[in-house]
Amino acid sequence: MLIETGRHGQQVVLTLNRPDKLNALSYELIDELMDRLNALERDDSVRCLVLTGQGEKAFSAGADVAGFAPDIAASPEVAWRNFVMRGQALTRRIENYPKPIIAGVNGIAFGGGCEIMEACSLAIAAGHARFAKPEIRLGFPPPFGGTQRLPRHIGRKRANEMILTGDAISAEEALLLGLVNHVVPAHELLPACLQMADRIAENSAVAVAASLRAVTRGLNVSIDEGLAIEARQFMVAVASQDAREGTAAFLEKRRPVFCHH
Repeated sequence: MLIETGRHGQQVVLTLNRPDKLNALSYELIDELMDRLNALERDDSVRCLVLTGQGEKAFSAGADVAGFAPDIAASPEVAWRNFVMRGQALTRRIENYPKPIIAGVNGIAFGGGCEIMEACSLAIAAGHARFAKPEIRLGFPPPFGGTQRLPRHIGRKRANEMILTGDAISAEEALLLGLVNHVVPAHELLPACLQMADRIAENSAVAVAASLRAVTRGLNVSIDEGLAIEARQFMVAVASQDAREGTAAFLEKRRPVFCHH
């Protein structure tokens, strides 16, 4: 099994489980992760997901070179269809997921591993985690969305430095750049991720999903288009019982009891 699933109340932990390969993203692992995400989206008892790697060395060292090298040797078209399309579909799925996905970066997040982390809603890193874009050393640019999401996260010049050199940065530097939300000691990583997930799960599921959609869809449009997206998502949330309960609870000075939680 390439993905381990653990349940913690309303939260699910998905663990990339190829520690002997530094949790490299084989085609099979990517496909299995997509299947898990599809199934968990339909499970209303699941509020948040935590995505992490097995062991202490790696979140994921990136795409499995041995797996995709034959496709690159075959032709650009084959490589695009089997390798690039598969990886971009995964990161797009993670970025647009209706439930928060928290990356628990337990070691190196290189290449495709870094791209998965970028696509997640939130990220917490262990102190020894490192981040890099080493694809340039293989002779091609990052193909799983890294040339697009990283500049949006940390700015064009900083992203260019990581992409064009392939050099790694530390967890603390990633925190300063805004690439991760928090850095914690390794033994506190999973508890910190679950604590954040529990805090999110106290809120209305409808409001959480609407907020995620508003942020993700508004990132790459003009401010006016973004405000229209925000207004539409507000209308979606306000149509729910949760919005009425939330405002009533505030006025009555009590904790809200949401239907969708």
